[in-house]
Amino acid sequence: MFRDLSHRIETGMPTFPGDPDVALSPTATIDADGYRVHELRCGSHTGTHVDAPSHTEPDGDDIDAAPIGEYVLEAVVVDATGLAPRSPIPDSVVPDRLDADVLLVWTGWDDHWGEESYADHPYLSPSAAERLVAAGCGVGVDALNPDPTPTARASDDEPSGFPVHGALLGAGLPIVENLTGLGTIPDRVTLYAFPLPLADCDGAPVRAVAEFDDA
Repeated sequence: MFRDLSHRIETGMPTFPGDPDVALSPTATIDADGYRVHELRCGSHTGTHVDAPSHTEPDGDDIDAAPIGEYVLEAVVVDATGLAPRSPIPDSVVPDRLDADVLLVWTGWDDHWGEESYADHPYLSPSAAERLVAAGCGVGVDALNPDPTPTARASDDEPSGFPVHGALLGAGLPIVENLTGLGTIPDRVTLYAFPLPLADCDGAPVRAVAEFDDA
């Protein structure tokens, strides 16, 4: 069966601080024009999306450089729920033997979608990122960012910058952000995360869908 793991794209939805706001508005209506058309204004990292290496790496590939088959990902889901806001996700969540393309880290933070607290999610520890790189595995999170997202509530002991992005994207490994519903799927799935074919771009929204056997 299939499970949609994507947030809807709509006006006013959460975005990373400083990213463009999202606006979806009608430009033609059936009553006035005989057909419907909407204008969508958004950033390349809107909603559920995939980061390209060029998002943080000066010489990284853009989103349209990878063959489309690279966005069919064998995924393992791990439980990282119950963590406090802005706390590190320990490297113990990364299985010792990880045979997958991407590790989907279920924090449950998608419950805060649309709330101010959504930006104060747990974040992946740099040591967890190192274990993923060693395993040749990317990451997907049900939060805004695998690194800490800057807010007024950030603490001085948090990693600065984007160390998880640098480690994974620098190794050519995928990062999928703003997933939802990770607690509703089995611990092993096939994840389809096909990005929009944006030319020479650093990331793109996806319709993220998990496929698994209906036991």
